[in-house]
Amino acid sequence: MSLFVYLDYAGVALFAATGALAASRKQLDLVGFLFFAIVTGAGGGTVRDMVLGRVPVFWVLNPTYILVCCAAGIIVFFTAHLVESRYRLLIWLDAVGLSAYSVMGAAKGLAATGSPTIAIVTGTLTATFGGILRDLLANEPSVLLRPEIYITAALIGSGIFTAANGLDLPIYSASAVGVLAAFAVRGGALYFGWTIPTYKAKPGRHPDDVM
Repeated sequence: MSLFVYLDYAGVALFAATGALAASRKQLDLVGFLFFAIVTGAGGGTVRDMVLGRVPVFWVLNPTYILVCCAAGIIVFFTAHLVESRYRLLIWLDAVGLSAYSVMGAAKGLAATGSPTIAIVTGTLTATFGGILRDLLANEPSVLLRPEIYITAALIGSGIFTAANGLDLPIYSASAVGVLAAFAVRGGALYFGWTIPTYKAKPGRHPDDVM
């Protein structure tokens, strides 16, 4: 198998595991674990394929991805109780999955369109949408609303991979640089609390003052 196939399976498995961990926090049954694992593991890639017009989507063409999600869900179902802080594990696994999938999604976007801009967009979508769906379904605070850098890490990973590929770096080197860059930013955000400046609202004017 090629590097991108390994990255694809790894990203799906890691995101599926975070979905199953979210199910464990809600104390769901095995079917609930499998549902969360599949939706989280396949969600980002499904949106990517739909945006690129690649239908049937990847897991329909290759059901092995569904089996990978199910395997991750089953493993977490029997082992989640061994983890002291499941939410902390969830966000760190999410960081690893985000890093791998930012490069995987960018590579697929680049291969489909040849456009660096589309590659960065599909890389970011692939890396973040599964986690957003997971939090929405679990009624958990969204990773998007956490103060630490999240989407920016995916943008950086996919952007650096795309730039490295444009400079004709070997595909393994370009992928490694992209993955490491995304993880360094997201991991640093989790560990050190890195943030970017946020919007500061000013007090609105009283209706009587509006001319």
